[in-house]
Amino acid sequence: MPIQYRGISAEHEAVRTRAGLFDVSHMGELEVRGPGALAAVNRLITNDLERASDGQALYTCACNERGTILDDLIVYRFDPERILIVCNASNRDKIAPHVAAGVEGRAAFRDLSDETSLLALQGPLALDVLSRTEPSVDVRAELKSFRFREMSVAGVACIVARTGYTGEDGVEIFVHNDHAAALFRRLLGAGRELGTEPIGLGARDTLRLEARLMLYGNDIDETTNPLEAGLGWVVKLGKPDFIGKAALEQVQKAGLSRRLVGFEMRGRGIARHGYPLLDASGKPVGVCTSGSPSPTLGKSIGLGYVPIALAETGTTLGVDCRGKPIEAVVVNTPFYKRSR
Repeated sequence: MPIQYRGISAEHEAVRTRAGLFDVSHMGELEVRGPGALAAVNRLITNDLERASDGQALYTCACNERGTILDDLIVYRFDPERILIVCNASNRDKIAPHVAAGVEGRAAFRDLSDETSLLALQGPLALDVLSRTEPSVDVRAELKSFRFREMSVAGVACIVARTGYTGEDGVEIFVHNDHAAALFRRLLGAGRELGTEPIGLGARDTLRLEARLMLYGNDIDETTNPLEAGLGWVVKLGKPDFIGKAALEQVQKAGLSRRLVGFEMRGRGIARHGYPLLDASGKPVGVCTSGSPSPTLGKSIGLGYVPIALAETGTTLGVDCRGKPIEAVVVNTPFYKRSR
């Protein structure tokens, strides 16, 4: 995926106000089938797939025995015997064998990544664009948030999910590689009058940061646990068992020592990944995990881990921007939330 087509700020604005089309075919798609599929996959994730309904997608983490994050995933429950797992591209070589080993003897595993493309149509007009290619299905009425269905799009068999990584409404469309390029062009053509345009990796990052969506390798990894990352809502400790449960129970019992917070820059400077975060005395106390100017808000924003004592909204921090401390303040997140 290109970093940009027309420019990051322009593409960001297109998704926030109209619609943008992303080619995110680099993501990994892993399928588990068979009578033991549901139980086997449920043991690999922190959320509870048993409580999901057929046709529902679930955001979750996969942890190791230490309770730290192997990857964040979206898991699609077609029925108890057919589950699709979407993992990050950078983690496919790690997660595919992890899932295969976890379901061995209980269900069949297939890595569908090399034959599957994924297109993301996002923005307030995204569903209007989709309806122009498939007017027989009213996706807005028939497909609620984090639900999915198999359907035709522009005459091509697809899986359409009302999910995304931008903070906007929209869909993600799974399609076989053979039809992906033609479908991409068809969707762009259908949305041309509505201002739809292709969007690159740069705007994808600024959009997800404004919505406080995690980026694996930056905000979460195998040194972080979901509780300190603010993902406790996808950790169901009431489940009978899952990998990492005992460790996370201990974390909860002991209490957190740090937390991932959002902050806005008050001084002139841009927080970048890896920049130290400072307390009032100028002492390094944490690190910026993601940072960027926010095209929507017109200010620089960031995420980073700080000690619990410095995690309250309104706390003043410093950001070491190449040796120069710049003032920042902890704020509530998400930084941006779409009107409904």
